[in-house]
Amino acid sequence: MNPNELLAAAEAVLFAAGEPLEITRLAQSLEIEPEDAAELTDALAASLERRGGGICLRRMDGKAQLCTRPEFGTAVRAALEMKQNTPLSAAAFEVLAVAAYHQPVTKAYIEQVRGVDCNHVVNSLCQKRLLEEKGRLDLPGRPLIYGTTEEFLKCFCMESLEELPQLPETFS
Repeated sequence: MNPNELLAAAEAVLFAAGEPLEITRLAQSLEIEPEDAAELTDALAASLERRGGGICLRRMDGKAQLCTRPEFGTAVRAALEMKQNTPLSAAAFEVLAVAAYHQPVTKAYIEQVRGVDCNHVVNSLCQKRLLEEKGRLDLPGRPLIYGTTEEFLKCFCMESLEELPQLPETFS
């Protein structure tokens, strides 16, 4: 395939996937090297930006996805009759911060840091797919451990957790 066809094929694959697609999987589908696929997604992101259309390409932790540009979210929700998500509470932001910086974490750890019960908040964040169960600790009671999700990265426009701001030494 010539470069324009390859760019169009990558766009078609990412559009059809709907969900974030691993760059290595994109490379396999296009029969190219993963490094070339990563460069191809960069070129596609730049092409979409130049076009100024309604979609953009987001990269998250070695994956890529075509998304609606944020400025058109209201129109898309209205067209699809989606409910506007309720804003996150201060408690939800606190739980997300603890989880993002210290994951994997247990509810007990989050409660220790926050000083209050967080069962409802953690369950709510799991329903919103911002947190997910990552397994269980090998301790008595085998408590669940939680971590952030790809949805968390998308919501906060990050490619990976490495983009989180550094914590002051007093909080580390």
